[in-house]
Amino acid sequence: MIDLSSLEAWFVTGSQHLYGSETLKAVEQHSTTIARALSSSSLIPVKIVAKPVMTSSESIQQLCLDANSSKNCIGLITWMHTFSPARMWIGGLRSLNKPYLHLHTQFNEELPWPTIDMNFMNLNQSAHGDREYGFIGARMRLPRKVVVGSWRDTSIHSEIAVWARAACAWHDAQHLKIARLGDNMRNVAVTEGDKVDAQIRLRYSVNGYGVGELVRFIHEVKDREIERLTVEYDETYAVAESLRPNGNQRKALHEAARIELGLRHFLLESDSNAFTDTFEDLHGLAQLPGIAVQRLMADGYGFGAEGDWKTAALVRAMKVMSHGLNGGTSFMEDYTYHLKDGGQVLGAHMLEVCPSIADDKPSAEIHPLSIGGKGDPVRLVFTASSGRAVNASIVDMGNRFRLVVNQVNLMRPEQPLPKLPVARAIWVPEPNLKIAATTWIYAGGAHHTALSHALTPEHLQDFADMAGLECLMIDSNTNVADFVKELRWNDMYYHLASGI
Repeated sequence: MIDLSSLEAWFVTGSQHLYGSETLKAVEQHSTTIARALSSSSLIPVKIVAKPVMTSSESIQQLCLDANSSKNCIGLITWMHTFSPARMWIGGLRSLNKPYLHLHTQFNEELPWPTIDMNFMNLNQSAHGDREYGFIGARMRLPRKVVVGSWRDTSIHSEIAVWARAACAWHDAQHLKIARLGDNMRNVAVTEGDKVDAQIRLRYSVNGYGVGELVRFIHEVKDREIERLTVEYDETYAVAESLRPNGNQRKALHEAARIELGLRHFLLESDSNAFTDTFEDLHGLAQLPGIAVQRLMADGYGFGAEGDWKTAALVRAMKVMSHGLNGGTSFMEDYTYHLKDGGQVLGAHMLEVCPSIADDKPSAEIHPLSIGGKGDPVRLVFTASSGRAVNASIVDMGNRFRLVVNQVNLMRPEQPLPKLPVARAIWVPEPNLKIAATTWIYAGGAHHTALSHALTPEHLQDFADMAGLECLMIDSNTNVADFVKELRWNDMYYHLASGI
C-alpha cells in the first residue's frame, strides 16, 4: 500500500572549472562519500543518489528537468562544496518543480591547523559557496529547507529524514485520487472546499461516486472471501461473544466483512488511495462502514468522514510521511471536553478511528448507531496509546489552504469507559486547553483532524512548505495575542503574495 523503498533523493553538488581538474575530482569523491553515508543512514527512508558535480548552467538545467520527469525522484539535496556562482543555478531552479533541500555542510569536520594552506582553502569553500547559493534561493523566493551541520551527525540525518518523508508525501499527492462516496454532510461548512483549486495547488484529484457503484462491488463479493476475512477478524481481535461463530449477531460480522471486501475492490478499481463516505448516504448498504474503514486506514488509506475529502487527503499524506516509524496515524475528531484539571480533549468518531494508534489489542464489537437508519455496525473499540502526538486540520480559506497543527500529549483515561463503545483518544493540548482551543477557533481549524504519534510538527511544516500551505503551529510557546497577530499578518501576506 505504501512503499518508500523505490523512492530516491538526488544529491547534487555545485562547483566550477576555475579550480582545475584535480579539485573537481576531489569534489566528486567527497560528494559521492556523503551521498553514500546518507543513503546508508537508518533514519533516512529513501535512497540518496549521487549525481555528477554541477559546473555549468546547462548541466544544472538538464539535471532539474531530469528530476522533474523521474517517477522515483522525490527531490534534490543540494550542496556547494566550493564556490559555485549562483547565476548558473537560476534556470535550473526556476524550472525545478520538485522540493529541494539546501545542505550547508563541509566534508571535513575539523580544520587541519598545522597544515592548512590555500589548496585546502580553495577545495573546502562551503562556508561562502553555500551563502552564494543561499542568496539565489532567497532572491528567487523559492521554498526550500536549509539544514546546517556535519553530514556525519545523526541529528543532521534526522533533519534530512523529516524533509524526505514530507517530500515522499508530496510525491504521493501528485497522483493521489480521492474517492468521494456521496456528498458532504448536509449544511456543514468546514468539510466543503474548492476541489478544482485543491487539484491546482495540492495536485490530488477528488472524484465523486454514487454509493450504488460501491454496492455493486459489495454484491460481487464471494462467500469464501467473507469466510476467510471473518476468520482473520477472529484471530486478530478480541471478538465480542455475539459476533463469534454461532453467536446471534455473526451475520452482522459477515456483512461487515462483505463491505470491507467490496470497498477494497472498489478502491483498487478506481485507483483511489483515499476516500470519504457519509452516514446521510447509505443507500444499498446494510450498515455504516466501521471496521472496514478502520482496517483500510491501518493499511495506509486516507479517510475523511461526512464527505471530508480535505481530511482524507491529509490522513493519506501523514500515513505516507509516517510509514515505517513507531506510532500510528488516524482520522480523528475533537468530540468532547473534560474542563477540570487544566482541560482534556476526548477525541473519537462514530466508528472510524484507525487501530494503528491503539494501546492494546482492539476488540471487535457491535452496538447500535442512532444515526444513519441502518443496521448496527461492527467496529473496533480501543483507547489510543499515550505519548506526544500532533493533531492537524486542513481548511479552505478561499484564497489558500490553511494547515493548523497542535502539539498534544496523549494520556490514558483516568477512569474506565465501559459504556463508550467506540475507539477513542484522550489528550492534553499544548500549551493548555484554553489557549489551544482559543487559537484553533480563531484559525478556523476544523473538528475533523488527523492525529499521529509518529510525526512531529517539523514533518508537517516541511510538507506545508512544499505544498504552499499556510501553516499555523499551536504549541507550548503559543499565546493568543501573538497568534491573532500572525493571522492578521498572514492575511495581508497572502493577499499580496501574488505580487511578490
